[in-house]
Amino acid sequence: MKDISLSDAQLEVDKWIKTIGVRYFSELTNMAILTEEVGEVARLIARQYGDQSFKGKEANADLGDELADVLFVLICLANQTGTNLTEAFHKGMEKRTLRDASRHKNNPKLE
Repeated sequence: MKDISLSDAQLEVDKWIKTIGVRYFSELTNMAILTEEVGEVARLIARQYGDQSFKGKEANADLGDELADVLFVLICLANQTGTNLTEAFHKGMEKRTLRDASRHKNNPKLE
């Protein structure tokens, strides 16, 4: 399996939607689906790393699969709204770097 860029992922999702998925769901529907998928990640992490126990088949859930579901829907939303995730990622990293250059190093809670 080869690495994939965010741009390539956006193109691949768009192609899949247009050939297999028929069309994008509305942005509002995809936001609701994204929330649902993030909830599934939270549920799994609460059981794998937190204090809750698994129920039945939940124990077989794969965190990578759940995170991939989140990523897919997030890419759908980016495509629908004309957001270039590569540009947005770099912009976000620059913002965090400038804002947090010393903030985390000076946080006694992180020592």
